[in-house]
Amino acid sequence: MSTIHWIETHPRSARWHSESGLPLPRTVVVADDRMRAAVAYRLACEGTALLWRGDFHNARQLLSALDRRVGRTAPGVADTPAEIFRSQRRFRGHRARVLGKLLVLLDAEHGLDLRRAPDVRRAAAEAYGDFDGPLAVALSELLGVVSARQWREKGVHVPALEARIHPHYGVFAPTRSEYVDLVAQAPLPRGGRDVRVAFDLGTGTGVLAALLARRGVGQVVATDVSARARACARDNVGRLGLSGAVRVESGAELYPPGRADLVVCNPPWIPGRPASDLDLGVYDAGGGMLQGFLGGLAERLEPGGEGWLVLSDLAERLGLRSREQLMTVVGDAGLRVVGRLDARPRHARARDTDDPLHAVRAAEVTSLWRLALPVA
Repeated sequence: MSTIHWIETHPRSARWHSESGLPLPRTVVVADDRMRAAVAYRLACEGTALLWRGDFHNARQLLSALDRRVGRTAPGVADTPAEIFRSQRRFRGHRARVLGKLLVLLDAEHGLDLRRAPDVRRAAAEAYGDFDGPLAVALSELLGVVSARQWREKGVHVPALEARIHPHYGVFAPTRSEYVDLVAQAPLPRGGRDVRVAFDLGTGTGVLAALLARRGVGQVVATDVSARARACARDNVGRLGLSGAVRVESGAELYPPGRADLVVCNPPWIPGRPASDLDLGVYDAGGGMLQGFLGGLAERLEPGGEGWLVLSDLAERLGLRSREQLMTVVGDAGLRVVGRLDARPRHARARDTDDPLHAVRAAEVTSLWRLALPVA
């Protein structure tokens, strides 16, 4: 167990927790409403954590002041999209480390003992589970936990489902509707006749599994390496009244046992190392999930079945993977492409002209690749 230590009239300690994988602070000082932003920024940049003991709203103002000092874009000039992407990712890591130095304490009941603090107990309990207090977390992380709880309660409207999906904390939310719409539009194998079993690999919130069930697939088996995602998918399937049609596997294997008429996979689209579990929806270390899906597909398909790979070409436009490499992996897996559907981005980042990668994001295409076994 990682523990932070500080002096506050007498030596004290608390368990340290970071969802984003921030390192354990080695030096911790107490900070309150008298702390000036310039001093706080200097200490944070030097690696000193600030344990907040003042007013909650003042803590939020200090966090905003630190954010302004860090800035929003990486300094310097990069020539290629790949260099810009790597530079921005390094900068986001630096920004997270600086902002993550402002800490708060949660007690054993998941509460905040700060003036004017909101009631965060339910949100913290859902994100962190039970613990023996106190627990030290970054204020920036806790604000994300609270925001995620509100999102979970309200849900995300998914037009293709004509329903709301309720994402749990740490589970990638279906806010990018392009990939959902592609799965809703693609023709089912065999013209939709006798599609008895489908696998949804990396189900996340369960949105695609639910959509396949709504499209008439007899039994959908969903998998995910994340226990949070599996719990989230079960919750959403139950809310939609589809528990009889969708089974969320309890293990963390990519493929469930058996064969399927349809296997759907929407892997993380960037072949890079995730900094933490929160990055697993975006970064696929070494393309491991993509290769695992393609490499195992041939032996898991029923005759006449299809595998649907739903993948953004952002990695190709960034120069992190080529189309030729993707097609080589498909061919080496003993598969052929029988069709493809494309969708242009509709998410907000594609319209953000201040983004250094705006041109790349605006040109991004998400595709559903229909894959099948070779013709005998």
